[in-house]
Amino acid sequence: MADGNIDTSFQEAIDAGKIHGAILCATDAEGNFTFEKTVGERTLLSGEKRPHQLDDVLYLASATKLIAAIAALQCVEDGLLSLTGDLSSVAPELAEKQILTGYSEDGETPILETQVRPITLEMLLSHSSGLAYYFTNPLIERWRAKARKEQEAAGQTGKRTVEELFDYPLAFQPGSAWLYGTGLDWAGRIVERVTGKRLLDRMQERIFSPLGISDAEFYPVKREDLRARMVDLNPDDPDAVGLAVLGGNGDMNKHTKGDFGGHGLFMTAPDYVKVLHSLLANDGKILKPETVDTMFEHHLTPEATEAHRAMLTGPMGLFYRVGTAVDAVSGHGLGGLLTLQDVEGWYGERTLTWGGGMTFTWFIDRKNNLCGVGAVQALTTLDVETTESLKQTFRHDIYRKREAWKKNQTS
Repeated sequence: MADGNIDTSFQEAIDAGKIHGAILCATDAEGNFTFEKTVGERTLLSGEKRPHQLDDVLYLASATKLIAAIAALQCVEDGLLSLTGDLSSVAPELAEKQILTGYSEDGETPILETQVRPITLEMLLSHSSGLAYYFTNPLIERWRAKARKEQEAAGQTGKRTVEELFDYPLAFQPGSAWLYGTGLDWAGRIVERVTGKRLLDRMQERIFSPLGISDAEFYPVKREDLRARMVDLNPDDPDAVGLAVLGGNGDMNKHTKGDFGGHGLFMTAPDYVKVLHSLLANDGKILKPETVDTMFEHHLTPEATEAHRAMLTGPMGLFYRVGTAVDAVSGHGLGGLLTLQDVEGWYGERTLTWGGGMTFTWFIDRKNNLCGVGAVQALTTLDVETTESLKQTFRHDIYRKREAWKKNQTS
């Protein structure tokens, strides 16, 4: 288990000039054990520095995906969508996508094949649909570069919707492999289509309001009361695209038009914990208990499970493992990585976990009754080693702190 201590490690990183600060929150299902800590400071556009507060507004990046997954599963509960049914009637663009398998000998012509099975919501939520980010697949990156060059030559520039930004082919046959991609962005768009509402409005109505959350908005954040508390609105990031969270690259937000369920949400850490807590307690406020149980099941086919395992041990495995060991047994639930074994003193079997960008991490451990958020406030020039170490310190030390709290309760 990681040896770092929350009480000292984060301050040491601040003193060394490696991070600006951190916001850390955790709780159990009953709300008996509650941990909330802020350290460090943020910088306003004016250059003024202020201590971090619990109600600072954070860029969630890919931690948005869990909220979008919940919104999609609510549509399943409402009978608007099916988890395993063909999505072509509500997303014909997905049905029309072909699989990019390579390029011709001249290197110019893409080799494409048709889908042998339809894309389902389950695939979108578990990254097994074939939809990829261009930066996670070399073939898709090559296709995108050529397509964007042609589009720019034709005068097609500016911000793009989900459909326009993620117009790439598929990286593999639906259900046959695993690759981190744009499935949750498409899921969010599908939620909008079947509900007739903007994704934020649907989330506010069905997720945020039932949990007492009022401080959430998709990029670009326009509410002045939220902008005044935004960590990522500062001299290093005047457009608040989340440069520090994303490791210096905010292209995704710069080019988006509309609400993107895969990356675009801003909210506070305590409010995010409210969502995690509702799932941990399975209190029925945002999803039916049986739906929550489904989220904590493994949802990959045997083929996709094998591909997922290869990804976890590959070059990008550090980020896909979300702090778990290289040799850990894990799968994928509906919303994040799913551990499939107990780790002594730490995550229990079927802990659901993921993160956002390079700096945000969350987990829900139903077996050991604990959930939490660790938000490292990094520099725009990111120190990946330090950030990963601090996230791991939070993930492990919060369990030690809860154990010490338990002993104190019985002494």
